[in-house]
Amino acid sequence: MTKAKKRLGQNFLTDHHVARRIIDVVSPLPTDLIVEIGPGTGALTRMLVERSGYVTAVEIDDRLVSDLRRSIKADNFAIVAADALGVDWTELVANAQSQLPEVPSDKDRANRARIVANLPYYISTPIIERLLSLGSTLFDMTLMLQKEVADRITSGPGKDYGYLSVMVQYHCIASKLFEVPPTAFTPAPKVQSAIIKLTVRERPAVQVKDKAKFFALVSASFAQRRKTILNNLKAASRILEFSRPLESALEAASVAPQRRAETLSLEEFAALSRELFGW
Repeated sequence: MTKAKKRLGQNFLTDHHVARRIIDVVSPLPTDLIVEIGPGTGALTRMLVERSGYVTAVEIDDRLVSDLRRSIKADNFAIVAADALGVDWTELVANAQSQLPEVPSDKDRANRARIVANLPYYISTPIIERLLSLGSTLFDMTLMLQKEVADRITSGPGKDYGYLSVMVQYHCIASKLFEVPPTAFTPAPKVQSAIIKLTVRERPAVQVKDKAKFFALVSASFAQRRKTILNNLKAASRILEFSRPLESALEAASVAPQRRAETLSLEEFAALSRELFGW
């Protein structure tokens, strides 16, 4: 087996039972377009190619790209040698869509990409942000992440809840499916992993007039987790340019000023944004 590179955060999935569970979760159809990020040694890739309409894999490691090109000879498979953080995702998905077979498909999934990825901890958040920007071009994402990141993404208001939770849940229905032990990988990581599924919503979870301002507000609210929502937003008030006094907006939105951001639901953040920005 190709030796993992520590600097790339590589831990190759080698447990066939876990790989099969993940494929069962994805449940690909012969008309599906799958985009796999970080195929590694191909534990999932081969099964995805067998069951899907078309699979495009994105891999940064030239050694693995060569191995997969040599070992997977299929008309419905392509591999892109690239850093997933630098890829033009709109172009990549469009190119892959053009390769799909022209046969009747599930109307909900029709021509929409499905993401399957094993994401190293250090790139998981920026990759997810880039994928979310694709909107309804995606149908869903099945992601293997460090357990702590998976917990944050799928958590409701509480100690694990933060900006990432709000951002993902605004765009997707998020669910944590199962955990994966270190022994499922070679080399074994020092952390527990988990599989989550993100199903892209037809429309956002809450309606806001200006998405950029909404997320700037959410980000500022979590700037210092130990501080109250009032104190965090006071510190950001000049940058965010609120259209009315902060205290009266909190009252109008029924958000007590002593609460912390981790206690606010998406609906409460949306209500607060409407009051603060005058939407």
